[in-house]
Amino acid sequence: MNSRSKAYLFAGAAVLFWSTVATAFKLSLQSATVEELLLVSSAVSLAALFVISAVQGNVKRLREWSFPDIAYSAVLGLLNPFLYYLVLFRAYDVLLAQHALALNYLWPIILALLSIPFLKQPMRLRTLLALLVSFAGVVLLVTRGDIASFETINLAGAGLALGSTVIWAAYWIANVRDTRDAVLRLALNFAFGTAYIAFYMLFTGGITLPSSEGLLGGLYIGLFEMGITFVLWRMAISTAATARVGSLVYAAPFLSLVFIALVLGESIYLSTVYGLLLIISGILLQDWKSTE
Repeated sequence: MNSRSKAYLFAGAAVLFWSTVATAFKLSLQSATVEELLLVSSAVSLAALFVISAVQGNVKRLREWSFPDIAYSAVLGLLNPFLYYLVLFRAYDVLLAQHALALNYLWPIILALLSIPFLKQPMRLRTLLALLVSFAGVVLLVTRGDIASFETINLAGAGLALGSTVIWAAYWIANVRDTRDAVLRLALNFAFGTAYIAFYMLFTGGITLPSSEGLLGGLYIGLFEMGITFVLWRMAISTAATARVGSLVYAAPFLSLVFIALVLGESIYLSTVYGLLLIISGILLQDWKSTE
């Protein structure tokens, strides 16, 4: 198998796993609280990432990291997994899976906006147009396509889903200049994140574990949303041209809608499909490179 075939195999596996997680979130939250699910999935991901780092022979690099490096991981772990998944799981808890999924895909547009002040990126007309196109998709989603009636989906849930995109974009920006081994630093982030959720639970009612169904859901999410899939994706983009492989990721939200319909039994609104198409169109417009 040549390198291009391997890249597409890794990328295809990652996209398939990511396509199932919206369904896994919603199913798991039927048997676990937001905090319980985050504790289990974060701990599972932590274990998986450290095992992968050990197999790669990179754990010993921890001794080379300075105190500022460790402190930086503590900050990153606060953003992801703690705050990001705490907010995202709450969004899934109160919204239909299709709505939480689609709204969460706005994060690349939020990233482009935050990059202007924090990474000193210029404000381009393309970025503004991408924002307007994606925002139109958000309006379509929130109103279910009936703007005149003012009937909306759960606005608090929509706010949580959109808030999660801001947290994820901030996390992404914070990682830009971090040159440490990606898998090992993510493992350390999850070590801090797991500690944060444990302390959060301890001071807000006590640490509890979900039922066996919730545990299985946390195991699946920890492996295939937070842990192994990240490594598969990195292997894919490091093996072949990033642009070609990266385009596969846009299939994930639409595959997710198929799983949501088949497994959860949600009736997929046309407004969800059109809204998601607008959001993805905005992302593609933002990523488009002029050939002039």
